[in-house]
Amino acid sequence: MLFGQSVFQSVLDRLKAEDETVEENAPASARVSGLNSGLAFNVMEGVSASSARPDRAYFETMEFAHEKTAAAPLTPPEPEPEPVMPDYLAHITADDIAAELDISALDTVQSLSLKRRAFAKKNHPDRVDPRFRANATTRMTTANLLIDKALRRLAR
Repeated sequence: MLFGQSVFQSVLDRLKAEDETVEENAPASARVSGLNSGLAFNVMEGVSASSARPDRAYFETMEFAHEKTAAAPLTPPEPEPEPVMPDYLAHITADDIAAELDISALDTVQSLSLKRRAFAKKNHPDRVDPRFRANATTRMTTANLLIDKALRRLAR
């Protein structure tokens, strides 16, 4: 307690005194009840009157955008270049995929799982252009069959 008042009460009294002195010094048009300073649009200098109103500022930006588009001639967008199939997607035989996976008798369940994930990250049909999905699907199916076969051998 400070001088017979709680800290909270002394802070409230100080804020009330500051608010009264600010209200006396400020013109009535620039004051909003409960605020200690003028609003931003009253403080800023060099701002046009129309941009002080949010509704006019919106229309001004629309006019500016219209001027920019009207000045630049409309050109059709350039066509996308034809996608090129990656070389590895052309290798769809079981021998090619087995050589790429490099499955050996020393592989563990964890290493086979890592090989499956790495192969799927590169070859999954959802990650390639739709035109090449048939090859990617064939590669993923074959790789999954080879890895599943190796996992069955480990289980024996």
